[in-house]
Amino acid sequence: MKVQDISNKELEALREIRNSLMHRGRIPSIRELMASLGYRSPRSAAVIYENLIEKGAMRRKRDGNLQLVNGIADESIRAQTVDVPLVGSISCGVPVLAEENVEAMIPVSTKLAKPPAKYFLLRAKSDSMDLKGINDGDFLLIRQQATAQDGDIVVALIDDEATVKEFHSAGETVILKPRSKNKDHQPIVLTKDFQIQGIVVTAIPEF
Repeated sequence: MKVQDISNKELEALREIRNSLMHRGRIPSIRELMASLGYRSPRSAAVIYENLIEKGAMRRKRDGNLQLVNGIADESIRAQTVDVPLVGSISCGVPVLAEENVEAMIPVSTKLAKPPAKYFLLRAKSDSMDLKGINDGDFLLIRQQATAQDGDIVVALIDDEATVKEFHSAGETVILKPRSKNKDHQPIVLTKDFQIQGIVVTAIPEF
C-alpha cells in the first residue's frame, strides 16, 4: 500500500483521527469525524472509514472498534507530525523528583516541534507560572538544550529535581523566577551548579 493511494480527503481524515487519539485517547465516532471534517452527512464520514479500511490504513478489531495500522497511517502524515515522548510530570512550584520514564509517544505538528531539534513533553503541576499561560495539568512542549537566555522559560534540573521557571542570569548567580498571581511562590537563587534541560516552546491545555 503506497501513501499516494490515499486521497487528500482520506489523508485529512487520518490527521483528524490522530488528533483525536492524542487529545481524547480514542478513534472519533462517525459523527465526530463528520463534524471535524465539515461534512453534512454521517454517511460521508462512514465512507471515509470504509475506504481507509479497504486501503489498509485502518483495521477493525475483534470487538468491532477501529484501529490505525502502524506504518501506513503513520507514513501518510509523517511530514506533518513527529512523535515526541511524554516523560512524567514536572512541578512549576517547589521542585519535585524528576521522572524520566516515557509514558507515551505523542504526535506533534512539525510547525511546533521543528526538526532537527529534539523535544519532549512534560505535564505541569501547580500555578507558579500561570501568568505565562502555564496552568496546572498543561502539557509543556520542551526543546532540548543546555543553555538559556534571560526571560526564557526553562526546565531546570537541581540535584536531580526538576522545575519550570523564568531564567535570569546575573554574573555567577542565576535566578529562577515564578510568574504567578499566587505570591506564595518565591524565586530560586542559584550559582551555576545546576542543569538546564530545555526551553518551554508552548503550553498545550490538558487533553
